[in-house]
Amino acid sequence: MLRLTVVIVSYNVASLLRDCLRSIATSAACSADWLAVDVLVVDNASADGSAALVAAEFPHVRLITSDTNRGFTGGNNLALRSLGFSPQDADLSQSPIPNSQSPFPDFLLLLNPDTLVVDDALGQMAAFLRDNPQAGGVGAHLRYGDCSFQHGAFRFPGLVQVALDLLPLADLPGIRRFLPRLLDSRLNGRYPRALWDGRMPFPVDFVLGAALMVRGAAIRQVGLLDDGYFMYCEEMDWCLRLKEAGWPVYALPAACITHLEGQSSRQVRWEAFERLWHSRFRFYQKQRVHYSYGFFPLLRLLVRAGVWLRSALARRKFAQGRLSGMSLERELAAYTAIRRL
Repeated sequence: MLRLTVVIVSYNVASLLRDCLRSIATSAACSADWLAVDVLVVDNASADGSAALVAAEFPHVRLITSDTNRGFTGGNNLALRSLGFSPQDADLSQSPIPNSQSPFPDFLLLLNPDTLVVDDALGQMAAFLRDNPQAGGVGAHLRYGDCSFQHGAFRFPGLVQVALDLLPLADLPGIRRFLPRLLDSRLNGRYPRALWDGRMPFPVDFVLGAALMVRGAAIRQVGLLDDGYFMYCEEMDWCLRLKEAGWPVYALPAACITHLEGQSSRQVRWEAFERLWHSRFRFYQKQRVHYSYGFFPLLRLLVRAGVWLRSALARRKFAQGRLSGMSLERELAAYTAIRRL
């Protein structure tokens, strides 16, 4: 038997967490003859009874309760440490420990609580890592709650992605009609839909942390997620470290997972927006070697232009009565914080 541990970090999404755990049990049953699936839930100081729900309705699930909200990264690292993984790189030159004696799971899946595992997705992802020993991680084919397509893997970001994310292009008439095509293109870090519509796995730069399965041996080599990220970009950083250590990451179109997206972060919209850009700047600074000398001046210029334009549009909406004074104040505060990063 191979062993898979599913780690879920949850914050105030009790009903979604219940559905997610049920879907895991159904999917795990499809490959129960060769894959043992354990589930570990980290509750990030939820106030909606999430921890009590897990304890009462899913007694087989291991539960870790945090007295503070550690974010996506801190919560997952809490789980990884409880499983015996170390922040330091391990010495993998020694003979491998037989699976029955190893304290580490063969595979580990980071899974959002706002997801539903479809059919045998767990077994398909684990089978891919089993049959491709060179692979360090694999992601699934994500879809929204209405079953429409969702990108689940991306290229490492460049300046065009910064512009498309931060500049309010939808409010510029000359660009608006081209925007959907731009957002879905390689310029925005997306992989072609034709790859996702097929059945063959394909290599990617990084997989969305909503559903990322990583080989246990690879985690032992590269270490934990970077605690400097509260949320956002930690999976991008991790996948890059895997790649640099010789563990490529893949997308598996055949494995499907429904992702309702952003159910925790939308509770704190502008705080999450600030954290997103804080994480992106941290990633750029950590990976300076991967960017050209002129990248950072242009990055600063784009961010300042984007913040200025967004602030002007917010003030216009307030003047038109489409935005409350409190909402305007909070939005402008977020843009000021980003400009200072």
